[in-house]
Amino acid sequence: MKSGINKRKKFRRAFLFIFLTALSILFLSPIFIVLMNSFKGKFFISETPFKFPDSETFVGLENYISGIEKTKFIHATGWSLFITLGSVTAILFFTSMTAWFITRVKSKFNGMLYYIFTLSMIVPFQMVMFTMTKVANVLHLDNPLGIIVIYLGFGSGLSVFMYSGFVKSIPLELEEASMIDGCSPIKTFFLVVLPVLKPITVTVAILNGMWIWNDYLLPYLLIGMDYKTIPIAIQYLKGGYGSIDMGAMMAMLVLAIIPIVIFFVTCQKYIIEGVVAGAVKG
Repeated sequence: MKSGINKRKKFRRAFLFIFLTALSILFLSPIFIVLMNSFKGKFFISETPFKFPDSETFVGLENYISGIEKTKFIHATGWSLFITLGSVTAILFFTSMTAWFITRVKSKFNGMLYYIFTLSMIVPFQMVMFTMTKVANVLHLDNPLGIIVIYLGFGSGLSVFMYSGFVKSIPLELEEASMIDGCSPIKTFFLVVLPVLKPITVTVAILNGMWIWNDYLLPYLLIGMDYKTIPIAIQYLKGGYGSIDMGAMMAMLVLAIIPIVIFFVTCQKYIIEGVVAGAVKG
């Protein structure tokens, strides 16, 4: 009887391993195809997209050099870093304090405020993008500093929701003890609460960082060609009459995903921990 149960467990584990391996290959294959084609001549990519580079199709780093020159990639990377770091910092700073306040201070207003943040997550961006663009123009937010304010607004819903769930899991006695020791509410937050929020903070930073770094539509609508981010710069590799330098585009896509992949791999251990804590605890 036990041997039969053990065999079924081994079979399930083997099946699960094979299934997850196949799923991983399926998810990683687009990235591998882009990387492979970034070393091919642009005329061979459309003809043989799934074939490894050979002596005829291999062009070395030519696509990377050409793409960096055409897109002014270094300049675009600077703006992408500025907007991403500024937006993520603003989101973490303001939403963590907001979530702590509306969770600890019980009132009808705070309860309503929490539901407003939560409901904002279900509103599609396409529903508000035209009015948002007009308001941003009127308020002079159509610049790299202004777009940080816009990202703060769009990123607050999910961030407050996750922070609130995590704050509920923090023992209230920690904060009461700091108050007894003479800490003000501001000191209590930064010296006691914020260090405990580290797992969810990293998770919120990763989720918002990946979204903002790869976002194309919002920077295109607000800042356009004046301050090109990486997605906008890559898009402008498309020439007239639909012609596209596929080699340079593949190379720039590889360079664009490298920073966010490194960031994700470095901090991935916090993602599940923070998501589960923010969504389940409390």
